[in-house]
Amino acid sequence: MHPALLAVITIAIGVGGCIGYFYLSNLFLDKVLFPAKGPNIGQNINRANAIRPWLFLFPAMFALGLYLAYPVFETLRLSFFNRSLGQYVGFDNYARMFGEPKFLEALRNNFLWLLIVPAASTAFGLMAAQLTDRIKWGNLAKSLVFMPMAISFVGASVIWKLVYDAKPLGQEQIGILNAIYLGLGGSEPQQWLTIPLWNNMFLMIVLIWIQTGFAMVILSAALRGIPEETIEAAIIDGANPFQIFFKIKVPQIAGTIVVVWTTITLVVLKIFDIVFAMTNGQWNTQVLANYMYDKLFRAGDWGVGSASAIVIMVLVLPILVWNVRSARKEMR
Repeated sequence: MHPALLAVITIAIGVGGCIGYFYLSNLFLDKVLFPAKGPNIGQNINRANAIRPWLFLFPAMFALGLYLAYPVFETLRLSFFNRSLGQYVGFDNYARMFGEPKFLEALRNNFLWLLIVPAASTAFGLMAAQLTDRIKWGNLAKSLVFMPMAISFVGASVIWKLVYDAKPLGQEQIGILNAIYLGLGGSEPQQWLTIPLWNNMFLMIVLIWIQTGFAMVILSAALRGIPEETIEAAIIDGANPFQIFFKIKVPQIAGTIVVVWTTITLVVLKIFDIVFAMTNGQWNTQVLANYMYDKLFRAGDWGVGSASAIVIMVLVLPILVWNVRSARKEMR
């Protein structure tokens, strides 16, 4: 079947199924379960109205349970079995995992990413938001900064892998970083992604490049929401632009800055695509999600792979809960 026709049929079945579900479920509720007739008509109507919201919520709750809750509990269960899932081993998988140098390397690298990427992305986003609001072509500048957000992580990785590319000495360099390095007097092209520690920094640049646009958009909206009276009062009191920015504006959007910071932190904890596409965890660049992928789909060790997935979830969950609560407070 042609893909376009298949897409149309899928949409028709999906939309038709939703309409049919809501129509028939309401019909069953009002005509069969609690009919609006007889001596208990008032009670039946109240019962039907109490149940009706759950009819609308059920598809979403079912989907969340099937695609979110069930995988979490199943992964937790699998983490207590051996690699072939044939024998219960308790916490042995977790003990093995924490004893592996590659897992400790992944933990260390994730911690390094957490220290650098959220801070740099938020700082650059805040700087871009402030500067673009002060120039005539600010909207164009914002579009250019935000554009990397439209690129997939794998696409961005391919772009930056070309930036870091190295050709043998004497050949024309297509990697702009090596071209600049040799132009400044470097002796020979460098394999940037194989240099210990620095290669992690080069990978982080890709995510910072992507997430700066996200931070800029959110923080730009927050800056525009600052009351003009506070800024005018600071100007009258003789405050310079730096004092206005750091002592007047930043404190008023501190909550938004923290939300942006924690949102990017969640992305960092789950980072996989960039590392997988650029180094595949080689040269001491392993991260937790890539480690999990290696265990599950390369080594076929479902026990340790599931245990590493649980570790990632445990690291993400507190930040996610805190972030949701902070976002709700901002909306009040």
